[in-house]
Amino acid sequence: MHMHFDFSASQILWTLTFAAQLVLLVVLLGRDHARRYPWFTAAIALSALRLMAEVLLVGRMATYPLRAILFTLSDLSMIAGLLVVVEVARRAFAGAERSQWIVNAAGLLTVAGGVLAMWEPWPVWKQLLMVPAAAPLNMMLVVAAPADSLMVFLGVDKGDLFVNLLVVQMGLLVVFLGRRFKAPWRSHTQMIAIGLSTVAIAWLTVQAAWEIILRTTQVHDRAEHQHLMALGARLLNADSVVYLAALVWWIAWLWLDEPGTPQTAAAYTAPEQTES
Repeated sequence: MHMHFDFSASQILWTLTFAAQLVLLVVLLGRDHARRYPWFTAAIALSALRLMAEVLLVGRMATYPLRAILFTLSDLSMIAGLLVVVEVARRAFAGAERSQWIVNAAGLLTVAGGVLAMWEPWPVWKQLLMVPAAAPLNMMLVVAAPADSLMVFLGVDKGDLFVNLLVVQMGLLVVFLGRRFKAPWRSHTQMIAIGLSTVAIAWLTVQAAWEIILRTTQVHDRAEHQHLMALGARLLNADSVVYLAALVWWIAWLWLDEPGTPQTAAAYTAPEQTES
């Protein structure tokens, strides 16, 4: 007897991801981490809202208002992503001198801006503004594309690209220099930074791979086009798997207490007091 499931890989990943986001929000709120990482909490909540909106609204609304909602949520998520970078950096490098902050911030922005400038294709601005009614939506698409959509592969969502470049650099700094400040190994700040940078690396890899495929592949008929779109969907699923793994990583580490907290210290001293 063969089991038959009517769910696609994308639907299964969507369900698991949405459930993991809700669990992570419960952990953040229940363990009082939302107070320490408010923008990280907001970013996860916005991501969950985007997933829910795409499933509930696609096919049930007119195209223009649907795109306006999805693009607005995407842009808000991009802004929240920038604030998460600042939030994690402030937590990790609290106590650093102002000169160190200025030099490192300038370095991160220069590297991210340089890569962003060289990462083509860039949109043709005349085409974006050709239809005045659609110009606001086109400009929003330049900043950030809806999640889990092939629009993310059009090479115009420069806002998401910039944020992910900053996240990768910030994650590397936290891993290699965090222990000298306020983000030692197994600290919540470092665990958040590792998860964020892993997700960003996966996103950048998928984005680059898709653009290379588009430049090197010639489509001659409908079958080849469908094969290309199926390949793009598999790349999206691979990116979703990495994000799901990061959610599980955050749930596990944020549920545990950081080394050195009163709860952790009590767990180690209690047996000694009992024996005495």
